[in-house]
Amino acid sequence: MWIGIGLVVVAGLLFAGWYFFLKSDPEPRAAIRDTPLQTQPTEGSSGGSGSATDTDAELSGTYSVEPGSSDNFVGYRVTEKLVANVVESIATGRTDNVTGTLTIDGTTVSDVTVSADLRDLESDNSFRDGRIRGSGLESDRFPEAKFVLTEPITLSKIPEAGETITAEATGNFTLHGVTKKVTIPIEGRWDGTDVQIVGNLPIVFGDYDISAPTAAAVASVDDHGEMEFQLFFKKQAA
Repeated sequence: MWIGIGLVVVAGLLFAGWYFFLKSDPEPRAAIRDTPLQTQPTEGSSGGSGSATDTDAELSGTYSVEPGSSDNFVGYRVTEKLVANVVESIATGRTDNVTGTLTIDGTTVSDVTVSADLRDLESDNSFRDGRIRGSGLESDRFPEAKFVLTEPITLSKIPEAGETITAEATGNFTLHGVTKKVTIPIEGRWDGTDVQIVGNLPIVFGDYDISAPTAAAVASVDDHGEMEFQLFFKKQAA
């Protein structure tokens, strides 16, 4: 009987430890936001979106992302498991310390570079945030995650303002000091001013020489996770 009571007490303590110290409230997945349209009717029109030539001229140009905007983030999504793998919890962390550039010329997207400072990743648990600075991602040692497009993206047509399109971005992704060629499925939306891009890339930690971080109250962290991002590229003056 005493053994049974002891097991119940231990299980209760484990659950309490998970609930109060490890339980996560994960952020929603990155998704296109339906922002208001910013386009203006062309001269002489009755309020339509204008011709394809007008749209091309408005869309084409160089765009950039500057750090510090809460609209932008690069982050992770992983599964943590409590002792004996009894309970699973989804953990997310994000940083808005992101810079990026891209160029659009008609239906061609090129010169895409995005960098994120992983030292500024924040989740809902400060212990987790401190832990990955020295283990796992080791962001103090490898602070930058970077994507550089190596193949131009060709769109099937010039998108209308407010239209969400899908594409694939192929390039070199650097994480934990290791660079791999990847292809990221992305969604994009132009609101007449900004170009919004969201995407998600599965990450196998071993591919980037990452050992999953551990802690006394956590049995394990999955050997894989996801990198996700939401970025609003603002058009630069010609």
